[in-house]
Amino acid sequence: MPLFNKKPFSLMEPPKDLDSKEKVFQIRFTKEIFRDYQEYLKRLNLYRQRVWTCKMSGKTNLTFEEALVSEHNAMEKARSIPTELMAYVLRMTQYSTLGLHELVNKIYANLLEEVFEGIELHANKDGSVVPCKILKILDSDGTKMCEVGWFGREKTLINTSVVKASDLFYRRAPVSRNTLKLFIRDSTTQTTPWVIHENLAKKYGIPVDPPNNIMHKKRRKREENETEDGRKKMKDGDTHVPIKYPIDDLLVRPNADDPALFKRPPLATDFRVPRCSVGDLLMVWDFCSSFGRVLRLSPFPLTDMENAICHKESNVLLVEVHAAIFHLLIKDKGDYFSVLQNKKRKLKVSLVTWTEFLCDFLEMTKSEELSGNIASVRRGYYGLIDTDIKLKILRELVEEAIKTSAIREILSERVDQKQALNATKRESTKKDKEEQSLHTEIAMKNEENQTDAVQDGNESVDELARGKEEKDKNVSRSKTEGKRHRVWHLETEIEKLSIRSSPLGKDRHYNRYWFFRREGRLFVESADFREWGYYSTKEELDALMGSLNVKGIRERALKRQLEKFYNKLSNALEKRTKDIVNKMLLEEGVLRRSTRVRAQPKDNPSMAFLKYVNKWKDN
Repeated sequence: MPLFNKKPFSLMEPPKDLDSKEKVFQIRFTKEIFRDYQEYLKRLNLYRQRVWTCKMSGKTNLTFEEALVSEHNAMEKARSIPTELMAYVLRMTQYSTLGLHELVNKIYANLLEEVFEGIELHANKDGSVVPCKILKILDSDGTKMCEVGWFGREKTLINTSVVKASDLFYRRAPVSRNTLKLFIRDSTTQTTPWVIHENLAKKYGIPVDPPNNIMHKKRRKREENETEDGRKKMKDGDTHVPIKYPIDDLLVRPNADDPALFKRPPLATDFRVPRCSVGDLLMVWDFCSSFGRVLRLSPFPLTDMENAICHKESNVLLVEVHAAIFHLLIKDKGDYFSVLQNKKRKLKVSLVTWTEFLCDFLEMTKSEELSGNIASVRRGYYGLIDTDIKLKILRELVEEAIKTSAIREILSERVDQKQALNATKRESTKKDKEEQSLHTEIAMKNEENQTDAVQDGNESVDELARGKEEKDKNVSRSKTEGKRHRVWHLETEIEKLSIRSSPLGKDRHYNRYWFFRREGRLFVESADFREWGYYSTKEELDALMGSLNVKGIRERALKRQLEKFYNKLSNALEKRTKDIVNKMLLEEGVLRRSTRVRAQPKDNPSMAFLKYVNKWKDN
């Protein structure tokens, strides 16, 4: 069942005493039944909001139906794990106290070292690498041996022999980390520690009784909870119990002596695309920017993307974006490739043929809203299609591109690299704390020695101690600067590996705040996903931060994130402001020249997208 704002959600119970002839309203994908039309609409609108999370994959910002489809696909993938490995994976999962990523990495590494009956591997035979299948695992004097069947050309076993288990190897992992992650989530009922479903434990003969150390922790936790409950009961008798902040933001009332709160700066809304389509624009641009290398698509500013989308003629930037995604889908040899094969389409996307590939994709989407534009595209009128429809088409293309193996491999690599950097950062932080603790202990001992020397009247010892203390401070200061630089470097590298942009947080009204590394604006998305605005100056950022009330849960978290990224945000905003000033000066220069010599339209900075050249294009 999809999660609502990352929390469990329950479906409505059917009305009691329902008559078979009674007129009711039913939601197609949940089968919920409503007598009242307004209640039906209210629940349906909730399902259409992008506040749902796929419980299996952790994907966020989905509608309820999208989350259901995502969970179905994830469960199918989770159950694609070879049955020979299931018992082993479940046994390692049961009552493990590791986090999900650590557990997945541990199981993944162990699988590469183990062999299992029924699994296909490779081994050296007669000087070449040959695929084989383990038929039986044997134990000979402590050495693990395997009876294997060797595959012929048509994937049939042609003969058998016995080889050492150590001589067998995987050319590719028997299961991916992502599949392991989905399988673990699908097979467990709780996470700390992990507990697998009782029916799976019985099926594979896995113990269901928790280990002694787990039971000890549970007893201690229960005792702590009972103590805390006792304290709460004592407090309930006091009629003047103070409010413990933070609380839900909508319950917070600003103090009379703090007039700055809630005086939020107004948002700029001068988008060229419809405000309800800004989210699609940002999604497409962020995808092209983040995966430009694999797309063979050199970067371009968001404003160029916006101007190109609104242009009433086909232009190079949009053609290159479409062509790059088409090439990616073709190389993946998935559904889109099959459509082209059936049509015997030549797989060369060019400035002339790109609309044919677009029409093929629109037919494949099965969306009437999008496929209804095929005739316009074929007649060469792509530029005249409504801007919001162009963006919806590009959004569909991006969503299809994200499913390709090339993008998934990059995402997997970035996850692994990010985990490694985070582990390094944790280790570095732990080491710094240990050093700081040791330094404090030494300083305290030095201070004791210094006090003893003063009491003994030994002034020379006292002076030496002070000199040593000053020297130690200078060395410590140098080390601290080095540590800060190391942590900053690690955080920068981790940020570069971010898989996707996520909101910095929400304000009291659930509006979301977005910042993209390559765009110098702070975007704000309304709670209903329909309206967008932005802040573009450092002064607006400061005023926004001053307006947030830290007594509320959401605004406290948002302010902390803004403080964490303050330098990065303010630098980006100031850089954009300078760029706009330079652009205005350039436009004034163009205007002055046009009084003497007629300037070409492409000389105008707002038409800069017409000059776009894809420098990374694979010729």
